[in-house]
Amino acid sequence: MKQRILAPYDWFLIVGVIASNIIYSVLSGTLDVVGSIAGIAGVLCVVLVAKGSIWNYLFGIVNVSMYAYISYKAALYGDAALNAFYYVPMQFIGWWQWRKRGAAMSESEADGAGVQVKARRFSWQQRAVLAVGCAAAVIAGGFILRNFGDPQPFKDSTTTVLSIVAQALMALAFMEQWVLWIITNVVSVVMWSICVARGEAHAAVMVIMWVFYLLNSLNGFRVWLKLSRSSQSDAR
Repeated sequence: MKQRILAPYDWFLIVGVIASNIIYSVLSGTLDVVGSIAGIAGVLCVVLVAKGSIWNYLFGIVNVSMYAYISYKAALYGDAALNAFYYVPMQFIGWWQWRKRGAAMSESEADGAGVQVKARRFSWQQRAVLAVGCAAAVIAGGFILRNFGDPQPFKDSTTTVLSIVAQALMALAFMEQWVLWIITNVVSVVMWSICVARGEAHAAVMVIMWVFYLLNSLNGFRVWLKLSRSSQSDAR
């Protein structure tokens, strides 16, 4: 399956996050370079993930490194540890796994086979196990983070646990990642909005970033449904 150029919706997300950061900087009278770069790199990353492009991992490295620093400064230790010790190495693992599943860096390298990753999906039984396992881990993680003084332990646990699982599913090219990303993005918007109210540094641009992540995850779910169906058809 050949990779398409960026669609109008993709450009809306990319231009939208850049414009939103500029508008915020003008209105607030501050220039949040770290937060803006993290947000823009993150949106570029997730747009390319939704397209099934392996190039997402290059922008992912920039995003997760900066986001780890921002989360640590906001005392969101679950998110900070998640990005520094899990997301960073998973960028390299994901690159390797996507190469194994058919993703190429260019049409010439693909040699006519297409450059998008070959997506796959769980059975309904596997989805039930996934849901129960995630719920149990979120509850356990919330109690642990509360003991460490996390100001939003169960929200932080939700984004941490679901992101860990979703990132693994992303590296292995499973369509179900997008359900977890949608939930993670909704909770993250709420969590960082609370940080805005508390006056945390970089929080406002993080809200902007997560809103665009949410919009992209909805589109990613739609695109990967088609990718996984196409891969199933090709396998028959």
